[in-house]
Amino acid sequence: QVQLVESGGGLVQAGGSLRLSCAASGRTFSSYAMGWFRQAPGKEREFVAAVTWSGSGTYYTGSVKGRFTISRDNAKNTVYLQMNSLKPEDTAVYYCAATPYYSDYDTANKYNYWGQGTQVTVSS
Repeated sequence: QVQLVESGGGLVQAGGSLRLSCAASGRTFSSYAMGWFRQAPGKEREFVAAVTWSGSGTYYTGSVKGRFTISRDNAKNTVYLQMNSLKPEDTAVYYCAATPYYSDYDTANKYNYWGQGTQVTVSS
């Protein structure tokens, strides 16, 4: 079992930055690849970014490439999402998730564990 707790969300103006954190507890954190997903009101949950168990591989959806950076610190059992140049369309609840798989990082049903989510609101 892995428990995930997100933090760092909030209200920010367009062009601003936020850093989300996801603290993990339970089974070995470094055994899992980690992902961030988001869900805006009235929309389906979508993939944002993922990082492999070692941190050596990162993956992003096209709309956040060059603006968001995912990273992890296995010593601290934490994964981060640095979000720069935020846009109103980035407004959503952001979830972190853990997967034991080595592929399909953009597929939500490959993730076994999910956090409760943190709200990010970007004003124009």
